[in-house]
Amino acid sequence: MTNISKAETFRLGDRHVNRMGYGAMQLSGPGIFGPPKDHDQAIAVLREAIASGANHIDTSDYYGPHITNRIIREALSPYPGDLVLVTKLGARRGEDASWLPWNKPDELAQGLRDNLRNLGVEAMEVVNLRIMGDGHGPSEGSIGNQVKAMAELQRQGLVRHIGLSNVTRRQIEEAQAIAPVVCVQNHYNLVHREDDELIDWLAGQGIAYVPFFPLGGFSPLQSDDLAAISAELDATPMQVALAWLLQRSPNILLIPGTSSVAHLRENLAAAELELPDAALERLNRLGQAVPA
Repeated sequence: MTNISKAETFRLGDRHVNRMGYGAMQLSGPGIFGPPKDHDQAIAVLREAIASGANHIDTSDYYGPHITNRIIREALSPYPGDLVLVTKLGARRGEDASWLPWNKPDELAQGLRDNLRNLGVEAMEVVNLRIMGDGHGPSEGSIGNQVKAMAELQRQGLVRHIGLSNVTRRQIEEAQAIAPVVCVQNHYNLVHREDDELIDWLAGQGIAYVPFFPLGGFSPLQSDDLAAISAELDATPMQVALAWLLQRSPNILLIPGTSSVAHLRENLAAAELELPDAALERLNRLGQAVPA
């Protein structure tokens, strides 16, 4: 079994988690809506992740909706003592599977209650406030009222730590003036490098950075380059992309998702992949070749 401890740990709230975790988004049906095609496989994936040492699971009650959290509860409750469950608030699903903002104070409170009920917990260790941007990443604008609502849920003891998702540095600073921020979850990968400076700034404060879409955004040419490097290292492109992220900065926590046990094992094996300097230089150039 893969030894993900080689990727070391980083602080998330008041806990330390293995830097290779698991994202549960793909445990629901196509389009992150409805039940999974194979319920037993979804259960098996979660249990395999835990058995492999993953103690950071990222989820949300709008996956399904409700379905993913119920599967997590079925597979893992009573939860291991070292497991950190992280959820997101700020959106809901329409009956047509659309994604809709749901970020008023009462809506955030209802979303949190849904998470608590479906996961079967009394409080969430970490909750990310997801900001619905313009569809192409974060967009500037005050998030103070939403963060204040999250801080009130924290004051009530229902949220232990607050994170942010799809945000700019200015928004993070606005939030920090209201309540401590323990993690930021943004779009980042080998070629989508707009958060390079942000990652380093957060690292200096001991704040975790959790990238989503770790392989998204490649054109066929860049995919060919990545595939060539991966073949030389006897690894898959996803493993190399994940290993690059782990070596990019010690505050990066990974949450690759899958609904397949075999694919899960491939992803987790990236924790054991040490990229040589020559490969790192070539991989870094992939990002530099893409215009902003």
